Amino acid sequence: MVFENYPVRGIAEHSLNALDRGHWPATLPAVAQVLDQGLTLTPATVFVGENGSGKSTLVEAIALAYGLSPEGGSTGARHTTRSTESVLADHLQLIKNAGTTRRGYFLRAETMHGFYTYLEENPGRNGDIQFHEMSHGESFLQLAVDRFRGPGLWVLDEPESALSFSGCLALLGVLKELLAGGRSQVILSTHSPVLAALPGAQILEVGPWGLRHRDWEDLDLVGNWKSFLDSPERFLRHI
Repeated sequence: MVFENYPVRGIAEHSLNALDRGHWPATLPAVAQVLDQGLTLTPATVFVGENGSGKSTLVEAIALAYGLSPEGGSTGARHTTRSTESVLADHLQLIKNAGTTRRGYFLRAETMHGFYTYLEENPGRNGDIQFHEMSHGESFLQLAVDRFRGPGLWVLDEPESALSFSGCLALLGVLKELLAGGRSQVILSTHSPVLAALPGAQILEVGPWGLRHRDWEDLDLVGNWKSFLDSPERFLRHI
């Protein structure tokens, strides 16, 4: 068997800890599909879909199963406020490539304010970074630049919440450079057509059908944005 250089080549339901299909989050079609069929991961995987479809649930579970902090950070981060993560990670088994790095980092926009406080109170090698003195988008990008270095598993949950259009492009540049090294892996959930265009990524559209592979130009997300930008008045008169 030929092994790749990125950390995780797939996920599957844990053989000794099955999840009851009648209980959330197994009731989400995308989660049920992963539990029943497993999922192959590539160096870059992008999940897109509507709110409540399960994309963030899957991304969070992969991060936790890898050992990353549920509220953001690396495997060594111990920041926690209120536990809201699903139980899915306990029922997943990661299929890892042999000999790859164990490094990684999880960024999720919804918990960043508290996470910045944790980082400032527990400074690392670059302890002079004052995240709270920056704008939300500036601090998010600075954290990605500072922490996303070298080989690793880099997981992001809806980072566009913190970023402008140009900020999304800047983040794409960071991720593209990491992937070019050949030993990093990016897993991303997003509502942004910009971030969904991550070069070389497999795109999984999440919805009532479960998960389906899509080309960028065929995504509902992309089609809806194109239609709105072409004629916003058609949408606005219905709200």
